[in-house]
Amino acid sequence: MKKNAKISLFTVIGLLILGMAFFPKIKSLFSSGNPQTENQGPPRGGGGGGAGRQQLSVTAMVLQPQVLRSDLYIARGILLPEEEVDLTFETSGKITHIYFREGSFVTQGALLAKVNDAPLQAELRKLQTQLPLAQDRVYRQGTLLEKDAISQETYQTVTTELEKLKADIDLIESRIAQTELRAPFSGVIGLRQVSVGAYASPAVIVSKLTKISPLKLEFSMNENQVSQIPPGAKITFTVANDLTTYEAEVYAVESQLDPKTLTLKARARYANPGGKLKPGISASIQTLISEIPDAIVIPSISSITEMGRDIAYIYKNGQAQEVEITKGYRTASSVQVLSGLSAGDTLLTTGVMQLRNGLPVKISEIISKPTD
Repeated sequence: MKKNAKISLFTVIGLLILGMAFFPKIKSLFSSGNPQTENQGPPRGGGGGGAGRQQLSVTAMVLQPQVLRSDLYIARGILLPEEEVDLTFETSGKITHIYFREGSFVTQGALLAKVNDAPLQAELRKLQTQLPLAQDRVYRQGTLLEKDAISQETYQTVTTELEKLKADIDLIESRIAQTELRAPFSGVIGLRQVSVGAYASPAVIVSKLTKISPLKLEFSMNENQVSQIPPGAKITFTVANDLTTYEAEVYAVESQLDPKTLTLKARARYANPGGKLKPGISASIQTLISEIPDAIVIPSISSITEMGRDIAYIYKNGQAQEVEITKGYRTASSVQVLSGLSAGDTLLTTGVMQLRNGLPVKISEIISKPTD
């Protein structure tokens, strides 16, 4: 048994010695059978020729001019009446009549209320009864003057008295008109603050008259936005609990900045057909204040900055071609290109960090246009 173990041990040792002696020749034999393992080409992206580089799969877009809407202006404003006034009498006296119905629409010139004018009416009648006599006196004196029966001075005296009488009548009539409260413009009248029999004076407010069609929209903007929202510009706004978007037109801007807020107030006018919106409610203004026609717009991710230059890649003859671009206005996900790209160019939009000038590329998808 021990003899067999010794023979096995010597056999293993002999095989190991033989293997170590012939290992270099066996290695060279296997190496010569697979020569490619010692002459592999350069890795992807190395300095070998273009034929040896693999194509990079990318997406692209064909550039087309488009309208670039920028500078979204957002602000809060308040709706104001076109006209509003506290109605008061021009004279004092006891209110004898109230002709309007609260909350109703009244037209310009409508009689709304009146104070006692009895003493004035009596004075007017007194003067009016004197008018025919004064006119007849002037006629008679004029006839005598033609016959040289009276002097010119006597005739001028009676004509002056007639004109004075007419002026007194006009004065009384104007005082009577002051006892009448009329609507200065068409609008909706509010709740009345007085009753018949109350004593009114110019300090007593009878009611409020409001013109609600059209309405004014008042808002503030900073000095940079003044040139972008000039009079005549269109703005859009919404109000609470209403899904409708309304459009107004700016008609006036303050002449100087508010020193406390460094803003300027501006007003726009909304037609408010049917009086749907009411004065005093707040409005949310959201509108575009800049629009660039025929702009070349690319996705922001399709350009990179290298050594102070903005570059992008276009597809040409199956390869990526580097172009230097000048950027303009930026949005959340897009950028305007002022120079370097033209309509019709095929812009490579993905894999920009891996692209190099002259690198073979394969377009896997054509996208339509950048979206914000």
